[in-house]
Amino acid sequence: MPFAQLVLGSPGSGKSTYCDGMHQFMGAIGRACSVVNLDPANDHTNYPCALDIRDLVKLEDVMREDRLGPNGGILYALEELENNFEWLEEGLKELGEDYFLFDCPGQVELYTHHNSLRNIFYKLQKTLKFRFVCVHLTDSYCLTQPSLYVSNVLLSLRAMIQMDMPHVNVLTKIDKVASYDELPFNLEYYTDVDDLTYLTPYLEAESPGMRNEKFGRLHEAIAKMIESYGLVRYEVLAVENKKSMMHLLRVIDRAGGYVFGGAEGANDTVWAVAMRNEASMLDVQDVQERWIDHKEEYDRMEQEAEEEERRRMAEANGMDVDEAQPAAPATSEAEFDPDFGDMTVPEDSGVRVIRKNK
Repeated sequence: MPFAQLVLGSPGSGKSTYCDGMHQFMGAIGRACSVVNLDPANDHTNYPCALDIRDLVKLEDVMREDRLGPNGGILYALEELENNFEWLEEGLKELGEDYFLFDCPGQVELYTHHNSLRNIFYKLQKTLKFRFVCVHLTDSYCLTQPSLYVSNVLLSLRAMIQMDMPHVNVLTKIDKVASYDELPFNLEYYTDVDDLTYLTPYLEAESPGMRNEKFGRLHEAIAKMIESYGLVRYEVLAVENKKSMMHLLRVIDRAGGYVFGGAEGANDTVWAVAMRNEASMLDVQDVQERWIDHKEEYDRMEQEAEEEERRRMAEANGMDVDEAQPAAPATSEAEFDPDFGDMTVPEDSGVRVIRKNK
């Protein structure tokens, strides 16, 4: 029974970066993982692509041959994939029982009202017994403008209804929030999607056009609708931070049922046991403190810890400090972790871990 994440989100939300970081992280913890590119416009992926839709259909070919624009071309390409489902099915069978990441296109039509993407994954559930979790990414920049935040909450809700499968909404780039203007509420308000009517005065301050009675009634109706469904809440992610990735993967594994199975194909039964430790889950107050209230202090402490590790390595190997290799990035720290055990990546594992430029 293969397990998989469907990585959805608007353009710029960080889908490909997430797939790259999650692939590296899974390599570091010893979970066999393959990434499938379903974006016909993505001709250069940072991650090793196990299966690529561009081997079947390319966006530029569709645009040229059928005289379609970029959005129409991507919709057409996904319809082409649906009509050639056997190509995808056979390609996935060759990859065995790996854990899969599906990097999906950014056109919101694909997961709000167009049916091809949903139909493809439904077929995979029936034919190959896939267990999917939708991971819907949203750029945390939306927190800076109330109208953007409300719009993204509506988008998340629509995607949950359309895709109709286990769903985890994620605010990405949370490490950037401290550099934005101060938020009117704590992070917990935005992650729990509390009563949106509290945003009314901030919406009115955002634009003079929102200061009329009709808009007030509209916003109240939207807030009540979202509250009546009671489905939307958000996790947060800093993709280069190991603890942040640990937490999100735990949430995803619980949502999809991965934690309750042996997952022999992924070869990480020890990981499955560690995932049952509820106490290891991050609290949103901890995220608020780390990434918003005291980000610079935590950054400094982590830098000092890296420098100390560098000195320790230099002394152990009889080298100058400048000759010692820098500490490993967050997704592959060579240390013993209480939840994961030995986080060292074997030299012959085939995993290539890359430090991202900030």
